[in-house]
Amino acid sequence: MKRRNFTKNASAALAGSIFMAPTFLKANSKKILSPNDKLQIGVVGCNGMGWSDTSSLLRMSDVDVVAICDVDENVVKKRLEDYAKIRQNIPKTYSDYRELLNNKDIDAVVIGTPDHWHCKIMVDAVKAGKHVYTEKPIANTIEECNLMVKAQSQTGKIVQVGQWQRSGPHYKKAIEIVRSGVLGNIRLVKVWAYQGWMKPVPVLPDSAAPKGVDYDFWLGPAPKRAFNPNRFHFNFRWFWDYAGGLMTDWGVHEIDIALYAMNAKAPISVMATGGKLAYPDDASETPDTLQTVFQYEGFNMLWEHATGIDTGPYGRREGIAFIGNNGTLIVNRDGYEVVVEREAQGYSNWGANKMEPIEAFKIGNGPNHLDLHTQNFVAAIKANDATMLNTPIASGSVAAINAQMGNIAYKTGRKVYWDAEKGSFKNDEEANKLIKAKYNNGWEVPKI
Repeated sequence: MKRRNFTKNASAALAGSIFMAPTFLKANSKKILSPNDKLQIGVVGCNGMGWSDTSSLLRMSDVDVVAICDVDENVVKKRLEDYAKIRQNIPKTYSDYRELLNNKDIDAVVIGTPDHWHCKIMVDAVKAGKHVYTEKPIANTIEECNLMVKAQSQTGKIVQVGQWQRSGPHYKKAIEIVRSGVLGNIRLVKVWAYQGWMKPVPVLPDSAAPKGVDYDFWLGPAPKRAFNPNRFHFNFRWFWDYAGGLMTDWGVHEIDIALYAMNAKAPISVMATGGKLAYPDDASETPDTLQTVFQYEGFNMLWEHATGIDTGPYGRREGIAFIGNNGTLIVNRDGYEVVVEREAQGYSNWGANKMEPIEAFKIGNGPNHLDLHTQNFVAAIKANDATMLNTPIASGSVAAINAQMGNIAYKTGRKVYWDAEKGSFKNDEEANKLIKAKYNNGWEVPKI
């Protein structure tokens, strides 16, 4: 595995802050929960995945929601109705997450907001003494990712990233196979998401924000602009002000498994090409078609995504393929299989297998992997042991940081080279500017 190791400072460079700032005061102390205590959670941003995560947590009888926060009053009303069907207590409601964080009854916070809010809310939450389950990607810039890692390290709070594939038993088995060496030298890892369900985002005019929506707060640190329904709720993913498109949406799930299995953190170089090739005239900004090559020590990783198409590599709409000299392991949410290489004896003649066959695995009616992930989060809190987490933020940040590098390579239109010791791109002022977070409307980048 030595060929896959990086400079001894690579991990530190990724986890370290891009700039130094004064250390904040230690987070407010909170009682350590006993195994029999109920975990009381607050959820910030509960329209989509924030409520999926919360619903998963609520499948555990020792978890209650005591606070719900969203800038959309219509969403808050809907979630109170949903919650009343499964619990007796009535959660307090908020439109400002900072007021929720002042609630001393809350042990942990679920962050399900758009990406551009993750960093600020997470840092404030751990400062307030709360444990955190944050949706992926952890942030919308490399600088914010580093700040979040540093905030968790300094406060010691339990922070799980919503890259829940790590909790899937068959992913764990696939990672075990990759690390065992039976595939031989792995020279290439393919990672992809082909999303046939994604249709063109129709161009719509700006309009007034819906009644009950605090749109200025929704924008928060993002640039000021008129409300447009295309940029709100789910579709925010396809606009650079708030997110990074499929690269950071689906990409972090798949890249996370790829790099974690390969024990890789920092790339040597990244280049990307693509664009709006499927739907050139729709309203979205992020590319609907993209190929990105990440060079690591000893192997390359190829990320690709496409909208409007389901037939990706190996006939799968999403997945990771570890291509070794002896065989290729393909894993996705449906299971895994290993395609064995054979000794070549001429152009069309084949000899013995290069490795022993490995039985394929197909997902049946097994446990829900998101449920396993939230159970892991609760168990770590009860034990007050961050080492139990399947995707702690320091490790989970690697996928988000690499995905951001891919988007930076796409935006600059050239190959970029990463200096792991300095935590910046080599001799590339434009790329290094894109590392930084730019907060607007009076909001300030958190200081750690």
